[in-house]
Amino acid sequence: MIHVIIRHKVADYGRWKEAFDAHLNARKAGGEMGHRLLLSVDDPRDVTVVLDWDGLDRARRFASSDDLKQTMQKAGVLGEPEIRFLEDAFTVRRSSAD
Repeated sequence: MIHVIIRHKVADYGRWKEAFDAHLNARKAGGEMGHRLLLSVDDPRDVTVVLDWDGLDRARRFASSDDLKQTMQKAGVLGEPEIRFLEDAFTVRRSSAD
C-alpha cells in the first residue's frame, strides 16, 4: 500500500475541513482507500493528512493534479504543501492483550 503524507498550514481549519470532506469523491475516484487527519498540538492550523492509496502512479497523478491544487487554494492552504510518498516496510499493531 502507498501512503501519501501531506503537511500544510491552513488559514482556518473548519473551512479547510469542509473542502477536504467535499473532495472525497474525487479522492476515491483517484484511488484513495482511506485517510487520517492529524493536527499539531501546538498549532491547530498545522494539518497533516495521511492518505492510503491503491498505487504509486495514481497517487502521484492525483497529488500533482490541477484539481487538487485548486481545491487546496479554495480551502485556504497557506504556502506550498509538503507531500511525501511512502510504502509499508514493517507494521506492528498492539492490542490490550500485548
